[in-house]
Amino acid sequence: MELIVVTSLDALCRQQACEDLAAARPGSLVVLHDLLENGVVVRRTFTGAGEIERGESFLEHGCLSCAVRLDLVPGIERLIQDSRGKRIPGPIIIGLAPATPAQAAVTALNGKLADRATVSSVILALAPDALEDHIWDSHTLFESGFTPMVEDERTPGECLIGELAFADTVLVTEPDIVPPDPAARERGLHLVRQLALHADLASSAGEVRPGRHHYLGSLARTAPGTVPSDKVPSETVHGMGAERPGSAETSDASPFMTVVQRVERPLHPGRFRQALATLAEGCCVVRGHLWIASAPECRIAIQGVGPRIWLENTGAWDDVPPTEVPAGRGMPAPAATVITATGEDLDAAEFEHLLTSCQLTDEELASGKGLHDPFGLEQAS
Repeated sequence: MELIVVTSLDALCRQQACEDLAAARPGSLVVLHDLLENGVVVRRTFTGAGEIERGESFLEHGCLSCAVRLDLVPGIERLIQDSRGKRIPGPIIIGLAPATPAQAAVTALNGKLADRATVSSVILALAPDALEDHIWDSHTLFESGFTPMVEDERTPGECLIGELAFADTVLVTEPDIVPPDPAARERGLHLVRQLALHADLASSAGEVRPGRHHYLGSLARTAPGTVPSDKVPSETVHGMGAERPGSAETSDASPFMTVVQRVERPLHPGRFRQALATLAEGCCVVRGHLWIASAPECRIAIQGVGPRIWLENTGAWDDVPPTEVPAGRGMPAPAATVITATGEDLDAAEFEHLLTSCQLTDEELASGKGLHDPFGLEQAS
């Protein structure tokens, strides 16, 4: 059985995307999943003739992952069992509850149904004109009204960046009830092209190409510290609309650019802390990993979305034979700093200068002195 997973930040886009996908694939079943206040979960199933099933349950611990694992997956499993011997010409289209991480849903579906169903596509339903507003929204998902979960501390931007990384397709979805802003729509499409180089950008459900989901590849893209390539030179990536899959078109040159910078020496923690605010200024998204001299054995992930930026210790560098490199004698070969920053009017030369100025000097490398750790990073055990 083919499964198409639709993820979105809001219910209107999800509803529209599921309706359009079903219309483009006659015979589909559509399952809409919603988590309401006080742990109430609602699951509705539709065919082309209308609603055929509605289930409501209560979860004592009504978080998004529990709602998927304890209600959605068993419901899909029952649909598959009931379809045995019946000819269902279309896929099951699963509309996740708004702000549900597609990674959690697909992992749960694969774990339970891998022998009976295949996730062929993970589609992010997105209104492009709202993308920048979501990225720069400093409120939590709960505060902005996207989830009933008070404990969910993600911002709308953090949620969307995660979904953009995991999804294989971005479906432009603009519900009739909310007419798009043309200028913001144009900017949003350009920004999607910068942030999701791997994904198809489809302007309609009929353009969605099935079978593009690759689970391991999606997991790799969402891992902390991941950048498009850990072996890229310093460079600037401008708009690539003409070369991208999908046909959601833009008329102007992209106002956004992505700067990719790699440095081979450890960073001085004090200088990097001072430079961090300037590096992140004007960036919609910052991603990558750091080699910091105060924790040289640790791979430090850096992630910034809109007004937030944070560091995370992801553990020791890959266990490979040490090599003699200018970055530090006897350290693992992969150790390096790689950062990608996407934003408007970025100065690639200034970005490079700021980052390279944070590297340890020859004298600092030779001294071997320990450096104060202003970030509170723990050494790898």
